Amino acid sequence: MSTSLKDYSRLRNESDIRGIAIEGVPGQEVNLTEEACRDIARGFALWLLDRTDKRPLRVAVGRDSRLSGPKLLEWMADSLSGQGISVTDMGLTSTPAMFMTTKTPGYMFDGAVMVTASHLPYNRNGYKFFTPEGGLEASDIKSIVSLANGDRTSGLEPAGVDKGEFMQVYSKRLADMIRTACGEERPLEGLKIVVDAGNGAGGFYASGVLEPLGADTTGSRYLEPDGSFPNHIPNPENKEAMESITQAVLESGADLGIIFDTDVDRAGAVLKDGSELNRNRLIAMLSAMLLRDHPKTTIVTDSVTSAGLSEFIASHNGVHHRFKRGYRNVINESIRLNSQGIDSQLAIETSGHGAFKDNYFLDDGAYIVTRLIIELSRGVKRGYTLGSLIDGLKEPVESREFRMNLDCEDFKSYGAGIIGELETYAASRPGWSIAPSNYEGIRVNLDGEHGNGWFLLRLSLHEPLMPLNIESDEAGGVKKIAGELSEFILRWDRLDSSSLISAAKG
Repeated sequence: MSTSLKDYSRLRNESDIRGIAIEGVPGQEVNLTEEACRDIARGFALWLLDRTDKRPLRVAVGRDSRLSGPKLLEWMADSLSGQGISVTDMGLTSTPAMFMTTKTPGYMFDGAVMVTASHLPYNRNGYKFFTPEGGLEASDIKSIVSLANGDRTSGLEPAGVDKGEFMQVYSKRLADMIRTACGEERPLEGLKIVVDAGNGAGGFYASGVLEPLGADTTGSRYLEPDGSFPNHIPNPENKEAMESITQAVLESGADLGIIFDTDVDRAGAVLKDGSELNRNRLIAMLSAMLLRDHPKTTIVTDSVTSAGLSEFIASHNGVHHRFKRGYRNVINESIRLNSQGIDSQLAIETSGHGAFKDNYFLDDGAYIVTRLIIELSRGVKRGYTLGSLIDGLKEPVESREFRMNLDCEDFKSYGAGIIGELETYAASRPGWSIAPSNYEGIRVNLDGEHGNGWFLLRLSLHEPLMPLNIESDEAGGVKKIAGELSEFILRWDRLDSSSLISAAKG
């Protein structure tokens, strides 16, 4: 019987572990302590051992560039080893590479752990876990935390921790993909491609993939790992980050710019003319590429994609399945469709998390970029540009997101009440129509007299807030739609709608 009084439930963040790993931000106390990390490692070891009779089990561990990474990796590796698991420390890696250690001949680990907190601030860190079946689900993390809270051990003899290297193998796989697709040993000669790694783990792509293929990478930025992130947040959704890679492209005259998040499971790009290739534009381009070879395939996205994207996918003989936010939700929905005999080649969030059917449904920013580079090289030889693939994409004139905080303990039921009441309200409003086949919150289309666009109100997956996305096909449309919504929203005194009301007033 357990006598433990530990509770690590607050470190559980859906399908991974997240916490505050180092001091430095006022009011944020470290909760990803050595004890917590060692207990979570023990929990993962027990969870993995319970799944199979195989002994000994082998687990690879790696980390991104965060300042707390070396310590968190050391504690994880040592604790896993203490439970009888043979550990290989891969050092600085990317999250997708860690999964590939379970799939690559000559490695084939039974599990993998990545020390990362994606794009979160420098003081935070966490763990992502993999088996050969893929990333762990929220239910698996719940089980691991439950085991960590207890005091059970494996009873096995301690195993060792060895040093290993995998990024060269992973980089060569991506380079060989480009070689095979283009039919040349150095297919990128004559092309300038710049990379902005934001001082995260993505610098390998310039030296390990692009340069061996003949690309000129001069003008690349922030390739050196630095967990204090001194230049900008490594995040393709961040305005400052996108401005950085855009500037790099324009200043160097590059044919393409690439930007990664910290652990390289997300990516964005910038075309030669400085136009950004992220969010709806990235999804549209990948869809256009896939639908040539897989007509009628279903593209699964999150809920906040534009109406123009749906039209674009349909015009390319594809099916757009708009689902929920959360990359695991999108990936699992695509896997579910395939299991039912409905071909779905791509699951992708507007955040840049994209997973291909032909790549184990692994969300891998470097793999996405590799597909883009193959297309770039083909286009140069055949006389078309990357940008021409999305010429038919109708983009909104205005787009804005409002993040409205909920000031109440039971925020989930309060937020659900708002959405339920809004459904009734929307059904009675002239010029409003509730979008069919919506899986998250409520999405409403508005006609030309009422803003010529749409809005989506939903409840955040993790936080006490309600994001509201508004898009319009006319100038001033966001203001008009905000005004249309204000009368209803003002009824809810626990919802901070000040930003929306301000937008409505102009």
